[in-house]
Amino acid sequence: MNRHPGDETSRDSDVESDAAPVASATSKQRVDDADSPVPPPGAVEVFGDRLPLAIRYVEILGSAGLVRGLIGPRERPRLWDRHVLNSAAAASHLLEAESVVDIGSGAGLPGIPLALARPDLSVTLVEPLLRRVTFLEEVVSELGIDIRVIRGRAEEKSVIALAGEADVVTSRAVAPLAKLAGWSAPLLKTGGRMVALKGESAREEVERDRSALHRLGFANIEIETVAASDAEPTKLVIGTLATRMGVRGSRSRGGGRRTR
Repeated sequence: MNRHPGDETSRDSDVESDAAPVASATSKQRVDDADSPVPPPGAVEVFGDRLPLAIRYVEILGSAGLVRGLIGPRERPRLWDRHVLNSAAAASHLLEAESVVDIGSGAGLPGIPLALARPDLSVTLVEPLLRRVTFLEEVVSELGIDIRVIRGRAEEKSVIALAGEADVVTSRAVAPLAKLAGWSAPLLKTGGRMVALKGESAREEVERDRSALHRLGFANIEIETVAASDAEPTKLVIGTLATRMGVRGSRSRGGGRRTR
């Protein structure tokens, strides 16, 4: 599931499988949408005339998302401040009409809030597990938003072929920074940016993994704290892909061919 950025964990420890049943939205199985948290005033500032879509997304997270195990029961009262508005705050570091790939998207965080807050963005959600992909496709269909959903892992050649050359690769509580950078780099164009939502461990991770990020071609590694109104602040680790690994493992500038 999508965890709070402070609850970092590697994808490799994920115990979910495609064999897990997808819960149907029957009256017995779903949580009443009427109990969904009320949007705080800051949500109007962030989502503007798309606030009704954000409200519906929170309702879905708190009902079907809860039933399917994408959101923990204790997180339901905090969907707005800790998850949705928290994710949307990253939009402050995205330029007009950029292409954004959200890897390990889970319940759609941060990709869906970013797309709702910034309809100018071209957003792709990448998620390996079938039941999460099914959930994401249902959400995108119900909200009627233009988002692409791809099933697969970020490092797979098929995913790179479909979603590569992105302006931005983003993620939220997916993996330790060095591993995350290794998944992000092949999806970025040269000059593109990794924008990773992290928790309190951000500075420690950057110091620990700075050499690994440089070997992958990332430069200008920065940590920025952002927050939307009425939301918990989050830390963004931002790195620009200045170079990429060449055919024989040498670093190249510009259009060097990516290899896996």
